[in-house]
Amino acid sequence: MKQALFEQQHQSFWQEYAELVDALEKKQTCDFKRFVPAYRRLCQHIAIARHRGYSPHLVDFLNQLNWRGHQLLYQRPSMTWIGLMGFLRFGFPQAVRAHAKVISIASLLMYGPALVLIGLILWQPDWVYSLLDAHEVASFEAMYDPDSERLGEARDAESNVYMFGHYIQNNISVAFRTFATGIVFTLGSLFFLTLNGVFFGAVAGHLTHIGYTEPFWTFVVAHSAFEVTAITFAGAAGIKIGFALLAPGLQSRRQALQKASREVVPIIYGTILMLVIAAFIEAFWSSDHSFPPLVKYSVGAVMWILVLAYFTWAGRWRESS
Repeated sequence: MKQALFEQQHQSFWQEYAELVDALEKKQTCDFKRFVPAYRRLCQHIAIARHRGYSPHLVDFLNQLNWRGHQLLYQRPSMTWIGLMGFLRFGFPQAVRAHAKVISIASLLMYGPALVLIGLILWQPDWVYSLLDAHEVASFEAMYDPDSERLGEARDAESNVYMFGHYIQNNISVAFRTFATGIVFTLGSLFFLTLNGVFFGAVAGHLTHIGYTEPFWTFVVAHSAFEVTAITFAGAAGIKIGFALLAPGLQSRRQALQKASREVVPIIYGTILMLVIAAFIEAFWSSDHSFPPLVKYSVGAVMWILVLAYFTWAGRWRESS
């Protein structure tokens, strides 16, 4: 192939590559997923140009593009940061909106039983003992007793860090169980979503009924925006996986499972990040009872508004472009 024809065929790609590198250098885009295969393609063009003995001017031009890309590719901390920002700005919220139907089902299973049981136990308080044993009920009463000296004590920094690790372990274990058991044709995820909703509703209804409203709700209101939402997403991902096995359509079950797994990966990554944020808030903010209830409720309301706004609007402009 003559050089003129080679340049004509690939000139538009080189221009697009140069524009992408410009944007990455100026941090105007986080689209490194498109950059990496483009960089590899450019390396192939350089090898071809050298092998065919094209002009030094063309080889130098391609080498300059390659050098700029090489600098970006091997600035690993920078690229990692760009990738994380791209995931948070676009990948995670777009993946959630793309699975709105299954997330709606998961939300109904999580929040529906909780709301029903809160109302039911406020109406018939003894119902709590049909769902929790007496020891569990007494344990929660002691934990959120407004007259408890322990409730008003401020934890030291070391204790907060320890509890932060404990909350991460607990949150991720609950979310993983809710997700992973969905592979049994959705049954596990359906069960654990409902179970979590029932458990929360029973505890919340009982503590509200006996007058422990302020200690309980001021504790859970802020971190629950991230924790409960993340567990709901984990359950939705599990339902997606299980449904791929239950109804693979024209694909084999293996193919359907692989496709569904790829689609829910961003949701799982985002869920883990949300659980870490929830654990941080729970350890360092929720457990601090030195703030007035109005402040705690206000911060909790802000957290819920931010979470809802993020998944509603983040990255939406790219979907419509």
